[in-house]
Formats: sequence, structure tokens, C-alpha cells
Amino acid sequence: MFIDGANLYSTTRALAFDIDYKRLLSDLAGRGNLVRVLYYTATLEEQEFNTVRPLIDWLDYNGYSVVTKPAKEFTDAAGRRKIKGNMDVELAVDAMELAEHVDQIILFSGDGDFRSLVEAVQRRGVRVTVVSTIKTQPAMIADELRRQADVFTDLVELKSTIGRDPAERAARGAA
Repeated sequence: MFIDGANLYSTTRALAFDIDYKRLLSDLAGRGNLVRVLYYTATLEEQEFNTVRPLIDWLDYNGYSVVTKPAKEFTDAAGRRKIKGNMDVELAVDAMELAEHVDQIILFSGDGDFRSLVEAVQRRGVRVTVVSTIKTQPAMIADELRRQADVFTDLVELKSTIGRDPAERAARGAA
């Protein structure tokens, strides 16, 4: 399983729910032989407190392989501070390397840049399930990626299974 962290975060924000990563891992492990679960994200290491760090640490200690690289900060032509941290190449390389060892890949991303990757692993006999959503305006999944996938699963359909209980977040915030 491959998780494009930034893309999944944007998708769940648009759908107004949080992923319970413990439930996600448990649900997927119950469906078959889970070889590896990889979570990709860029980080701003120079910040004193990085908001994604607690999640990265939790994932690292709880069955996920976390792949990170430092994000690059720059100023655009209009003088706005921008952050760039694309993990597409790292995810694609890992997927191609693992393709010979698996018969199915689950990709949590709606990024159309992955269409060619999906096609390439399919040529190696691997079935690909893509998880994203069409329930937002605009849809968070690129049409070409959805068409290329063997199976498309809308994240909305998984909300009751892998969504975090909103009361849990409220309780933590009040503590």
C-alpha cells in the first residue's frame, strides 16, 4: 500500500474527516497479505515544531514505513512564501521495485501524475486499486488516474471503517 501523505491530507480535509491510521492498517491487514505500507511526506525540518511530526512518529512506530525528504521553501514572483515537497518520484520508484513481489497495489492518491505508474505496474500483472474521492468540487482524483485504475474506491465509502471518531478529537482538544 502506498500513501501520498499530502494528497490524502488534502482529500480528508475536503471531506471533513480524519483518518484513524490504526483502523486503516487493521482493516487492510484483514483483507489479505499486506507486504508493506508506505507513507510519503515532505517535512519542514527547520521548524521548531512540525505539525506533521507526531503523525510521522506514530506511523513509524506502528507498522508503517515512512518515507520523508526535506521540503524546499522559496518565494514566488509575487513575493509569497511557498513550500515545495513532491514525493512522487520516491513513491513511483518504490512501487516499481515492489511490483515484482505483489499481485495488488493500493494507492491512496488522486494525483494524475501517477497514471503512468499505474499503467507500468499493470503491465507487470499487478492489479491497482486507487483510493481518493469524486465527492468534492472539484473531484480530488484526476480523471485519467481513475480510468487507469483496475478499481477505484471513494474514500467516502471507507469513512465509517477508517475515519477517526470526531468525539476523540474534541476530547483531546479539551484536555
